[in-house]
Amino acid sequence: MGDVANSSIEFHPKAQQQREAPHAGGFGCTLAELRSLMELRGAEALQKVQEAYGDVGGLCRRLKTSPTEGLADNPSDLEKRRQIYGQNFIPPKQPKTFLQLVWEALQDVTLIILEVAAIVSLGLSFYAPPGEESEACGNVSAGAEDEGEAEAGWIEGAAILLSVICVVLVTAFNDWSKEKQFRGLQSRIEQEQKFTVIRNGQLLQVPVAALVVGDIAQVKYGDLLPADGVLIQGNDLKIDESSLTGESDHVRKSADKDPMLLSGTHVMEGSGRMVVTAVGVNSQTGIIFTLLGAGGEEEEKKDKKGKQQDGAMESSQTKAKKQDGAVAMEMQPLKSAEGGEMEEREKKKANVPKKEKSVLQGKLTKLAVQIGKAGLLMSAVTVIILVVYFVIETFVVDGRAWLAECTPVYVQYFVKFFIIGVTVLVVAVPEGLPLAVTISLAYSVKKMMKDNNLVRHLDACETMGNATAICSDKTGTLTTNRMTVVQSYLGDTHYKEIPAPSALTPKILDLLVHAISINSAYTTKILPPEKEGALPRQVGNKTECALLGFILDLKQDFQPVREQIPEDKLHKVYTFNSVRKSMSTVIRTPDGGFRLFSKGASEILLKKCTHILNSNGELRGFRPRDRDDMVKKVIEPMACDGLRTICIAFRDFAAMQEPDWDNENEVVGDLTCIAVVGIEDPVRPEVPEAIRKCQRAGITVRMVTGDNINTARAIAAKCGIIQPGEDFLCLEGKEFNRRIRNEKGEIEQERLDKVWPKLRVLARSSPTDKHTLVKGIIDSTSGEQRQVVAVTGDGTNDGPALKKADVGFAMGIAGTDVAKEASDIILTDDNFTSIVKAVMWGRNVYDSISKFLQFQLTVNVVAVIVAFTGACITQDSPLKAVQMLWVNLIMDTFASLALATEPPTESLLLRKPYGRDKPLISRTMMKNILGHAVYQLTIIFTLLFVGDLFFDIDSGRNAPLHAPPSEHYTIIFNTFVMMQLFNEINARKIHGERNVFHGIFSNPIFCTIVLGTFAIQIVIVQFGGKPFSCSPLSTEQWLWCLFVGVGELVWGQVIATIPTSQLKCLKEAGHGPGKDEMTDEELAEGEEEIDHAERELRRGQILWFRGLNRIQTQMEVVSTFKRSGSFQGAVRRRSSVLSQLHDWDPATLTSVNPSLPQPLVNAAFSRASLWDFLLA
Repeated sequence: MGDVANSSIEFHPKAQQQREAPHAGGFGCTLAELRSLMELRGAEALQKVQEAYGDVGGLCRRLKTSPTEGLADNPSDLEKRRQIYGQNFIPPKQPKTFLQLVWEALQDVTLIILEVAAIVSLGLSFYAPPGEESEACGNVSAGAEDEGEAEAGWIEGAAILLSVICVVLVTAFNDWSKEKQFRGLQSRIEQEQKFTVIRNGQLLQVPVAALVVGDIAQVKYGDLLPADGVLIQGNDLKIDESSLTGESDHVRKSADKDPMLLSGTHVMEGSGRMVVTAVGVNSQTGIIFTLLGAGGEEEEKKDKKGKQQDGAMESSQTKAKKQDGAVAMEMQPLKSAEGGEMEEREKKKANVPKKEKSVLQGKLTKLAVQIGKAGLLMSAVTVIILVVYFVIETFVVDGRAWLAECTPVYVQYFVKFFIIGVTVLVVAVPEGLPLAVTISLAYSVKKMMKDNNLVRHLDACETMGNATAICSDKTGTLTTNRMTVVQSYLGDTHYKEIPAPSALTPKILDLLVHAISINSAYTTKILPPEKEGALPRQVGNKTECALLGFILDLKQDFQPVREQIPEDKLHKVYTFNSVRKSMSTVIRTPDGGFRLFSKGASEILLKKCTHILNSNGELRGFRPRDRDDMVKKVIEPMACDGLRTICIAFRDFAAMQEPDWDNENEVVGDLTCIAVVGIEDPVRPEVPEAIRKCQRAGITVRMVTGDNINTARAIAAKCGIIQPGEDFLCLEGKEFNRRIRNEKGEIEQERLDKVWPKLRVLARSSPTDKHTLVKGIIDSTSGEQRQVVAVTGDGTNDGPALKKADVGFAMGIAGTDVAKEASDIILTDDNFTSIVKAVMWGRNVYDSISKFLQFQLTVNVVAVIVAFTGACITQDSPLKAVQMLWVNLIMDTFASLALATEPPTESLLLRKPYGRDKPLISRTMMKNILGHAVYQLTIIFTLLFVGDLFFDIDSGRNAPLHAPPSEHYTIIFNTFVMMQLFNEINARKIHGERNVFHGIFSNPIFCTIVLGTFAIQIVIVQFGGKPFSCSPLSTEQWLWCLFVGVGELVWGQVIATIPTSQLKCLKEAGHGPGKDEMTDEELAEGEEEIDHAERELRRGQILWFRGLNRIQTQMEVVSTFKRSGSFQGAVRRRSSVLSQLHDWDPATLTSVNPSLPQPLVNAAFSRASLWDFLLA
């Protein structure tokens, strides 16, 4: 790592280095000094600190800060530090400009074809060949006697170009506003990310970007370090540095051995204080980011050069590729398990199998391929029929010869046919679908913010709609996380209420106050209420807050004890973690001996107790029999009341017998029990109703908690997770593992499949148990379809389960940074009801896409059949190219906006999840699509063939090339649009509901778009003239068009009356990908198949796939959350090689690939030669 970090200095902007004075701005350290200091590790770093500054205190003095009081909160001093040492901010990647987005939108192949056709049409219309007047070229100029009309041939080409410009601008604007929206969301997330620093002796929460060099920061379990620093004081501090060094083992940090703390690393255990020495682009994370940015730019330049210098420069390209490879290799160890945009590019280059597509993406991809092929076929057949018909009629039936002077006229005909064909293709391909998906997701994300769901990954929003299982934490999610001690066992007495201080002997009281005050994080406090009459504020760990509150209830105070024994006087701290399930602190006693205070889960700690305090505060023996007695009489009754039981104990060591503090089992044993307390965490009042909604919606809620089984069962019953008389399982972690593992201790899926369907409560579970359960449910093949699992978590150790789940929810208030990083959605209020809202929004996204599909496919079917049939029978499409593009705009952009922004309703929770195999287009939808298509086709063909007689107007059929627009075809166009407008109202319902107007006014966007489209249609018809091939209509004709349009609503009721069950012939469409459960090899093959499908589509020149890819990019825009700007997300980079190495051991690797030399395999797992392995 040192090598990479050293080399990275070159990438630092030189301007900043030139700014450094010998002793920058009156501070005793320059920027370069601090940067080089942070590149050292362990003993080397310690030696450098001692040589240069004496000790960490000397470094603090040079930086003009106090290790205990921190900086004075002086704005001018903070600003000066920012100017000299930089801001804690990494400049984000520049967003694409509007013009770049316009250029991207122009890359769509269908649009390019249309542009070419329009330009050819324009060119030909200005060319007047000498032979045009002669009769020899056929009836091409008949009807063009009007001089103005003959001159107007250019209008159609210009109108097509204009509509292409419209489509491009709309697409670019959508992309631009989306990017802007996400950057806004990202900056909001950044502002919400705060870190604890000491300024003026006060603990303050400041935004991560406001940290400066010289700040004294409080570091605690679960933090993600936002800057580099040197440890001043630490308690049992362990750091996960894998994101920087690729080292998977946790690194123990202490002020006297290895004091260097690096940004982007996770605190896995313990707590401490550090002085910030490097921020922003000067921190280790920033240096890597600068390196990555430079690497990316170089790569892009090389790519461009490569393209320009094809052929002759092949050898230099090879060199460039080698360099690219070296850069990629150099990056590898700098990436952790999560990705950023830069790495996405590298990952694609490395052909690493992609993550499984989301349910909706998979179905849309498949549907798109099918529709694309059908559209291409129809457009090709249309062009062929038109050309063949024209050639036969002109040269065979009329017997004309091809004259040279007639060539431009004939070419003009062929261009017109080509434009009709392309237009059929444009209408057939639903390129508005990506737009609808994006709008629907982006709209949902914005609205979900108000429902306390901060969505970090767009597709999580849609996946949540398919959730079938939720594994929820208990504390803080189902309960209020405002804990209070309500029962206690002190001095041989079980108190059902808080005892009076006089009831306890002074010795017990004093021991209890010291045990609780000292043996809890000093950052945990009870502060006075903010408003009069409110409850005192609990700051820090809620269990510890409950114990401190217990001291206050006993009319004692914890603050004087902490002042008497400050944090830096603590001799040794064993911090709480999920394995210990306890916390212990050692202090020196005045006589030179030691006293250990311990607190933790009662059943675990009582096993380590050999004595207990009696009513007089004296020690008496505590045998296993006494313990069993206590469990039965005290702990179980407390647990059955839904209380969490905590044991508080101590142990004295004589001055002569100092133990080996690293031998924890020896030290934390032979304890004396002071008290057992029962802590209540009340169930949130709204949770039982939310769980009932989940169960009604077909979602199974399971509780996974670290509490004991009786407490968990009591809370589960209060929440409604378990119902009396139901067949369910409540297991403890040990029993769960016993049931799912075979004799060798390996997990068997078959055994798991017997347990999880009935499991409702998993108590005393470790993070591994949670991960095992989630993985087991997801991998299970026992049900009809694959389960979609959501998981909630707040602790650092919940990371693996959150990542494994289909949707991971982290707690916004109680959650650690690590949990938030691993999650897809952050619950800003830590409340289970917000998860129910997420389910509702997820289902709404799915339904919105289905509504849009139902509407769009009806238009597609009708427009394609009309254009095709019209072309075959009348050698011209009744709907002109520009009109088709307008219809395309209505049904793509506007309809996607209107139908994708429908707000969700409670009724969405009354149905079961759709599941991964449920087709996008159900039989009811297929009935609606075909039913409305029949109505629309009947009307249009009636108008086409007898409309001129009905309205007593000239027929528009068989019109010559540049004939003026006819009223006949204008009526067809207008009726077609009116029918679409009213069918858009029908499309609001997809489950066969009769009342299509229900809730229409709750969606103002929908109403605005329908009325706006209607207004524009009036303008196009009445004043559109030649460009839109429209002739103004009379009031009577307008009323007829409207009457036929309203008929759509009536016809909708007729269709709803026909029972879907009777229509056995109807097929569903848009099924999900074939197999959900695939091995890695099959998944990789599947990816190849998808790539093949994409290639096939591209060959068919349908770039609707580009739209789909664009969505994926848009979904990945959220990776900016993980990337740039915010330090919380600074160094989560993906290294497939390393992450696999971390999960494997040498034996596994050898078994997978026996041909690998054993020394190389062993070497690969030692840090020193990781490079050799990667480059081998």
